[in-house]
Amino acid sequence: MKENRNMEFNAVPADAKLPTKYGDFRIRSYVDPIDGSEHAAIYYGDMNNQTPPLVRVHSECLTGDALGSLRCDCGPQLQHALKTIQREGRGIVLYLRQEGRGIGLFAKMQAYNLQDRGLDTLDANLALNLPADGRNYKIAAHMLSDIGYDSIRLMTNNPDKVEQLVEHGVNVVERVEHKAGLCSENREYLRTKAARMRHILPI
Repeated sequence: MKENRNMEFNAVPADAKLPTKYGDFRIRSYVDPIDGSEHAAIYYGDMNNQTPPLVRVHSECLTGDALGSLRCDCGPQLQHALKTIQREGRGIVLYLRQEGRGIGLFAKMQAYNLQDRGLDTLDANLALNLPADGRNYKIAAHMLSDIGYDSIRLMTNNPDKVEQLVEHGVNVVERVEHKAGLCSENREYLRTKAARMRHILPI
């Protein structure tokens, strides 16, 4: 059964123009009323159009998104999402503050250290007594509801993301393949995600 997604945010979302090298987007910020974390919806095109938009739910990755790290595919995935949405003419990137698959930046660096010693991305988290993936997409469902959508086309390779959004009341009418950023430095990382975390990747 789909849950009731009615939710009161702490404040009216702040909304502004966001010109980028990928096109003229808008950005809307949200504060989670449960834990105070701040998230953003970066959107492009006519949001009054009620056909299911193309959506990317992207978790924050400082090292990949901002610093260009090749240990993961996060930065290229974010860039690919923005390019794809601009090319399609309408869509949304939900940028969630869930660094390190939900474990935070400090723990992520601890996990990186263990990966440098030979553990894979999943076992490194478990060795720190942390979840393999601690992300929760409830806030993403509420952000989509606030924007006015309950049906979307989701850009993802992660079945868990689809399943969680459906559990939180979002109708995912299509999973759109979203592959970018494969290189020699992250090949083993992506192989682990495919073999042990159900990600749909050509590894």
